[in-house]
Amino acid sequence: MTVYTASTTAPVNIATLKYWGKRDANLNLPTNSSISVTLAQDDLRTLTSAATSESFEKDTLWLNGKEESLTNKRTQDCLQDLRGLRNQLESQDASLPKMSQWRLHIVSENNFPTAAGLASSAAGFAALVVAVAKLYKLPQDMSELSRIARKGSGSACRSLFGGYVAWEMGEAEDGLDSMAVQVLPQEAWPEMKAAILVVSDVKKDTPSTQGMQLTVATSDLFKERITSIVPKRFVEMKEAIENRDFPRFAEMTMKDSNSFHATCLDSYPPIFYINDTSKKVIRLVHSINAFFNETIVAYTFDAGPNAVLYYLEKNEEKLFAFLYKLLHQVKGWEPKYNKEQLNGFINTFENQYKDKIEFFIDPELYQGITRIILTRVGPGPQNSEECLIDQSTGLPK
Repeated sequence: MTVYTASTTAPVNIATLKYWGKRDANLNLPTNSSISVTLAQDDLRTLTSAATSESFEKDTLWLNGKEESLTNKRTQDCLQDLRGLRNQLESQDASLPKMSQWRLHIVSENNFPTAAGLASSAAGFAALVVAVAKLYKLPQDMSELSRIARKGSGSACRSLFGGYVAWEMGEAEDGLDSMAVQVLPQEAWPEMKAAILVVSDVKKDTPSTQGMQLTVATSDLFKERITSIVPKRFVEMKEAIENRDFPRFAEMTMKDSNSFHATCLDSYPPIFYINDTSKKVIRLVHSINAFFNETIVAYTFDAGPNAVLYYLEKNEEKLFAFLYKLLHQVKGWEPKYNKEQLNGFINTFENQYKDKIEFFIDPELYQGITRIILTRVGPGPQNSEECLIDQSTGLPK
């Protein structure tokens, strides 16, 4: 039995201009364009290995050690497109193995909680599409492949690039112009860092797709958002990124997060993705920025309560003096920082800031946060030498 394999990793991306709502649910075409930051894969990534063999009896997926169905329409749409592209290659070269006719075994592992508001489906579908494309030796570039990943999970198309990424909504009914493009590579603005406060790692009550459908159908604010607010903000945020203008980027990121969650609240019945801990983090961020009289940190919340805080590396000591003071009981600071560095954050707070603070410091904030993930802007999908599939059997190792 000959088993062909390929492996790749794909990153999580966190939107700073949110995608919410579909104009075509079948093709996963959005009602608005969006922008995101791709995060480093040392901290958040999906590793996927794809295998094919003439002897495989059915398409099979193993996710985080558990066998899952591959029969859902979104996944099959992705695989159908990939097989179609492979079939084109085979029709041009009769010597190629007829992989387009064979079944696939796919093994995927996340290093972060699945379905907890950390964009697991985005990284997962991006990794699946890139791994199978690599297996099939497809010549298409990442923007072309992003159209396929979009069908699996809308935000997955943005995970096909590193750095700062736009998903252009497009206008064509067939979705051929709805794809991801890179706004700015990671190397052009590498100072961007992120602290993710994991407020809850349990599965959310209202899945994103269901929430979108309800918002589109019932929210009056949503109509104003997609027709007026987001198109203007899309242009402005791209300019802020291209100009490395963090204060402008931060302001629009926070306003857009607020706007997105306002449309969720305006849905009927209302959808609550953020909770009381999330609201405490929002107040803390605005208080820190006011304390320094400059915007050094921005929050954003996807469809879940977890806070993603963006900041520049030069402002890390200022920010962490507050964050570590409040969240030193939360796991995740080590091994990113040694004890001396962590003590330095406390010393900065106690010696420079404590006596000047005029806002409320909630000493119990840590109780609502399970861990902190410290990361930064990172690259797109990467080839991996680590294979999760046994090449002799075609089964998970």
